[in-house]
Amino acid sequence: MKSGRILVVDDEPQIRRVLKATLGAEGYDILESHSGEEALAMVLSDPPDLVLLDLNMPGLGGLAACRNIRASSDVPVIVLSVRNTDADKVEALDAGADDYVTKPFSFDELAARIRANMRRRTLQAEQSPHAIKTEDLEIDFVTRRVMVHGSQRRLTPTEFDLLRQLVTQANRPVPHKKLLNAVWGPEHESEVEYLRVFVNQLRKKIEPNPMRPQYIITEPRIGYQFVMPERATAQAE
Repeated sequence: MKSGRILVVDDEPQIRRVLKATLGAEGYDILESHSGEEALAMVLSDPPDLVLLDLNMPGLGGLAACRNIRASSDVPVIVLSVRNTDADKVEALDAGADDYVTKPFSFDELAARIRANMRRRTLQAEQSPHAIKTEDLEIDFVTRRVMVHGSQRRLTPTEFDLLRQLVTQANRPVPHKKLLNAVWGPEHESEVEYLRVFVNQLRKKIEPNPMRPQYIITEPRIGYQFVMPERATAQAE
């Protein structure tokens, strides 16, 4: 049986009931919210382990709710939506979502996405250093804290896990497929757009000049590479 607290945010009672019954049968403790405003208050007062967030809600919509949740919490957020265009997915990922599932979906698919996101949150890469420090960047892999020029930058769980994968394999190109498999799972190996969105978000947060990145370098037609400066220091776990 699984364990963990999942907040289901949807204005349709029937969908909440179905998800509560199916996920509850898997061993999850299900919390319910009918609005973005209520969900935000619940996340701030008693954070769940994961949020399932519908986009189409009255009042504070799903995208706005996601942005507000992300501003104060690193809880994994999986968006559920009937919208299925690449533009919709990119917009949700830009808002801070960790994953995107299109309605209607199979329960097996949703359950797999939930397991993957929860696993990523607790997984510690065995080969990663305890921390690294460069002239302007500090990353602590235990506390999951990132500092740029002494100022803390908040990363989403997926952004941090992607950064970990790149740093663990620093100074060598990491293929798109390998990154997608490691961070999102094998079912996402063809979702290169996911990778582009999150790399762009990481660059905005950790690069001195995101338009001319010095840490996360694009390897054309291959993937990405984290360039470790020669004067960087690393502390092993």
